Amino acid sequence: MKVDCIVIGAGAAGLMCAATAGYRGRSVAVLDHANKVGKKILMSGGGRCNFTNFSVDATNYLSRNPHFCKSALSRYRPQDFIELVDRHGINYHEKTKGQLFCDHKSSDILQMLLTECDYAGVEISTHCTVVKIEQEQGDGGFRLRTSLGDYRCQSLVVATGGLSIPTMGATGFGYEVAGQFGIQCLPRWASLVPFTITDKWQPVISALAGVSLDVVAGVGDQQFSDPLLFTHRGLSGPAMLQISNYWQPGAPLTIDFLPGHNLAALITEWRSSGQKGELKTLLSAILPKRFVQAWLEQSVGSRQVQQYSDAELDILQSQFHRWTITPSGTEGYRTAEVTMGGVNTDEVSSKTFEAKKVPGLYFVGEVLDVTGWLGGYNFQWAWASGFCAGQYV
Repeated sequence: MKVDCIVIGAGAAGLMCAATAGYRGRSVAVLDHANKVGKKILMSGGGRCNFTNFSVDATNYLSRNPHFCKSALSRYRPQDFIELVDRHGINYHEKTKGQLFCDHKSSDILQMLLTECDYAGVEISTHCTVVKIEQEQGDGGFRLRTSLGDYRCQSLVVATGGLSIPTMGATGFGYEVAGQFGIQCLPRWASLVPFTITDKWQPVISALAGVSLDVVAGVGDQQFSDPLLFTHRGLSGPAMLQISNYWQPGAPLTIDFLPGHNLAALITEWRSSGQKGELKTLLSAILPKRFVQAWLEQSVGSRQVQQYSDAELDILQSQFHRWTITPSGTEGYRTAEVTMGGVNTDEVSSKTFEAKKVPGLYFVGEVLDVTGWLGGYNFQWAWASGFCAGQYV
């Protein structure tokens, strides 16, 4: 089978690229080894797909080349994708901090992309394993040997994603393709991922599994104000996923469990107003009761607020506002939402997404060394990179 363009990977970036190219009159085939398309779209956002964010900027992304993403993000904005969502009659809402979610379910976004591909004449094949890719001589282009037969194309788009969530079919195939053609890949690791704790705090944290509270979490100079969730294995929730983008093994995390408050000032106020209650009772009006009890047990215990010494107040202040812990690691690709690192963006045009030294070969989406924050940013990168490449393939 011969087509103008083949897209390997039927995820967010791949489907967006295919539809865009199809609307330009290009014949497009999308090949995916999985049994169905868009699996990460379907599971994202708790099944409601956080498909973009009202406010997207290059500072929301990490890459060895922080300027690479600017061009695509400026050429395909959140408003552009929202207009597409509106045209398909999909209802959505802002959950928090500009994050947009489907009112109904994630499949609305996937069906929208599949409808666009259908309108654009795109052919999509699942259960299709690419066995070999060869660059053709003469007029250029590529020949693909697959489990469904041979394909030929002028433009080949690698939209295979990263290594995160292997149970959904994630593989390193895109990096292998890059390597085959001499394109550098940077080191990869799991990100937007929960932390594991194995030190003396593990029993305490495990006992608090299911408890969630708003915190300010930091590593180095980077901070995020978001909810934290205790788990049986460690620390999760948006605050931890966000900070995992910036964490390096061995680095300590600092967490403020009372952002917007000052515990010492609160205790002074309770004392001056004649409060007789125990600290755990008074704090439980602000924080989850189980958390308060566990945290006080690990420091100076709970008694009436009048009975704490200045030294004990300093300990409490540190324990609740500047708690520091060094994770043993993360949960890895098993639960990570994204893969940090990937195809070196210096090897790819920021305008067309074509490999600079391999004409006709393109890389889009997560396979590239561009990783966004939690909150719809990685989907917006998929839409933007897919759309921009789709203008040229």
